[in-house]
Amino acid sequence: MKTILCYGDSLTYGTNAETEGRHRFEDRWPSVLEAGLGGKARIIAEGLGGRTTVFDDSFTPADLNGARILPTLIKSHAPLDCVIIMLGTNDIKPFISGSAVASAWGMNRLVEIVRSYPYGDGVEVPEVIMVSPPHCVPSTHVDLEPLFEGGVAESKLFAPHYGRIANQLGCTFFDAATVAEATPIDGVHLDAANTRAIGVALVPVVAELLGL
Repeated sequence: MKTILCYGDSLTYGTNAETEGRHRFEDRWPSVLEAGLGGKARIIAEGLGGRTTVFDDSFTPADLNGARILPTLIKSHAPLDCVIIMLGTNDIKPFISGSAVASAWGMNRLVEIVRSYPYGDGVEVPEVIMVSPPHCVPSTHVDLEPLFEGGVAESKLFAPHYGRIANQLGCTFFDAATVAEATPIDGVHLDAANTRAIGVALVPVVAELLGL
């Protein structure tokens, strides 16, 4: 059985904008992906609200810098056959980086971390799937709308920048915006149907990559 690490932010965690809680386990995209692979892979879902690619954000007690935490997770969940990374939405907050191209280079660094980790003799380097997040949408949310000011336009640049970096690195790329869109409740998070859609769409991508 293959082991796959899904590394992301609140979209991977399964934040529910309507309830401000969490989607049911079976509605979260990593769970849907595991079910769709029919027992051929075990999914480890590592989603944390607010996580960035490589940037610091000290507004919460958790460490949200994705580059700093990833090596620890690689070690704790080894051996891994694949790492799926969907990050960047939090990067485009104006006080973080405000830039999709910066997110793309942050993703570049995360792929480098996966590929350069000292796995040890006889352990294969995991495959990497780089996923660009769904677009932000206009919202009147009192907190998130100003927090993501400019995010709607910037989020539409994720796919072209991520696709270019993925091509340079020779890793698999998937644009989640082709199958999912955020809810206008807060402009960032997904309803149950849209988070499920990401898991469904990734099934053939993962199956082909890992030969399942």
